[in-house]
Amino acid sequence: MSNSDNAPALPISETAEKAQSYLVLARKYRPQTLDDLIGQDILVRTLRNAFAMDRIAQAYMLTGVRGVGKTTTARILARALNYERDALPDRPTLDIAELGVHCQAIMDSRHVDVLEMDAASNTGIDDIREIIEAVRYKPASARYRVFIIDEVHMLSKSAFNGLLKTLEEPPPHVKFIFATTEIRKVPVTILSRCQRFDLRRVEPELLSAHFARILEKEGYAADESALALIARAAEGSVRDGLSLLDQALTMAEGRLTAAAVLDMLGLSGRAAIFDLLERIFDGDAAGALAALGALNERGADPSLILSDAADAVHALSRLKVLPGAYPPDLSAEDSARADRLAASLPVPRLALAWQMLLKGIDEAARAPRPFAAAEMLIIRMCYTAQLPSPADVIGELKRGGGERAPIRDSASGAPSPSAGLEAVRPRAVSSRGSAGGQGVASAHEETAPRFGCFEDIVAEAAATRDIKLKIALEEQVELVKFGPGFLELRLLEGAPQSLAPDLAKKLQGWTGERWIVSLSEERGIAPLGARLRDEKAQAKEEIRRHPAVKSILHHFPDAEITDVRKLD
Repeated sequence: MSNSDNAPALPISETAEKAQSYLVLARKYRPQTLDDLIGQDILVRTLRNAFAMDRIAQAYMLTGVRGVGKTTTARILARALNYERDALPDRPTLDIAELGVHCQAIMDSRHVDVLEMDAASNTGIDDIREIIEAVRYKPASARYRVFIIDEVHMLSKSAFNGLLKTLEEPPPHVKFIFATTEIRKVPVTILSRCQRFDLRRVEPELLSAHFARILEKEGYAADESALALIARAAEGSVRDGLSLLDQALTMAEGRLTAAAVLDMLGLSGRAAIFDLLERIFDGDAAGALAALGALNERGADPSLILSDAADAVHALSRLKVLPGAYPPDLSAEDSARADRLAASLPVPRLALAWQMLLKGIDEAARAPRPFAAAEMLIIRMCYTAQLPSPADVIGELKRGGGERAPIRDSASGAPSPSAGLEAVRPRAVSSRGSAGGQGVASAHEETAPRFGCFEDIVAEAAATRDIKLKIALEEQVELVKFGPGFLELRLLEGAPQSLAPDLAKKLQGWTGERWIVSLSEERGIAPLGARLRDEKAQAKEEIRRHPAVKSILHHFPDAEITDVRKLD
């Protein structure tokens, strides 16, 4: 018989009491004073000055994302307004390190003069009428009657209207404290009657240090990288971070490690993400898909993989501008690898990867099969990694656009159908006739136009007398991107909505090749017509300053310069 069999059984009530005695970290380490708040220095300094100068507002509006301390700050303010202790002056104070007469009851939400209301479940005018009625009565035992309304944006329109007059001119013994995560849904008439404080997201470094202090009190050990991962996942919310830390401690076997946190969160390590990015930027589609599949098999969510890849691209881009500015959760080995990657990649390629990943994250979130959407994004990124950069295109155009080796498809190794700088003009293919035996070249292949720039496309529209298309391209679009086989345009006011598909058909008919014409919300270069008019105006101004033209205009003051042409 084991020792456990001989041990006396605990009474059921005692067992239940022990089970219920555990408090989650978010409640156990909830701040009790303003000094305990982290990352809210402006709020703390402003309130301290206000209390010291006895300039206490009649109503406060606390706003910010979840878990940054809005309700906690409201309770601290309620304690400070009603703080009483022997041998202290009878006035509000924020020096509340020791418990006062009313403190414990306020912290337990059971004080008769401090009323907390959840507006999410008490949204109507009847609930506000109860507050308006209660405002008339003086506090039973405390200095002020304090009304704390959480999620105040959930109140109905009639409830807000009912609160207006009381909020503007409350009795001197009444204070209001509101908290909300949706400040834009609060009417301006309410905001104008309150002092507003925006509680900020807490920086990851502050969160990591806060978690380290809590773990020291709890008797746990943890790697700095593990705490940094939890802080990054918390997204600035202290409560979210403490909930994740609570969960992670149940997985820790003596020490909380980064590997355990990665497994818990379903995240991918930086090293694995850098492996994926290296294959993408090398154009190795097969290797990139294998790396993506390995991460997915480890349990990482496809959307989170793409999000981690976007974070890594952002970190590499920052390193290009700010050398040595490493993310806090990056190890020494990963930092060295990030330096090597950042040095080998130009900013335009990183910027393009960032834009594609942002769109891909949204696609994966909405797709019926997120992993398939992630794979398609990786394939697109590998393909675009082989395309020439805009600087290369411009440089080749300036050099006269010589022959360019075809770009190989990253998956099959075959030449890409639309690769290269040229929207390639098909060469004449001769075939021997059965009667005459002479080579006959296709008329379409001989005359297929070659577009090296956007202006060539506009010129072709003019040459084919497609005046409607010419005007649309000159006056109603901004060019965002131009490359071999693709165009990206931003439509201006008055542009036909069918311009993109119509232009794609025209380009295919002119060149014999498939073109991709996409629309963008990004600003591009000014419309071609406006640029041509500016150039003409500048040319007129330059020719006007010529001595010979000055003499002519002097003798013929009514003369006008209508056009300037360059003679070959």
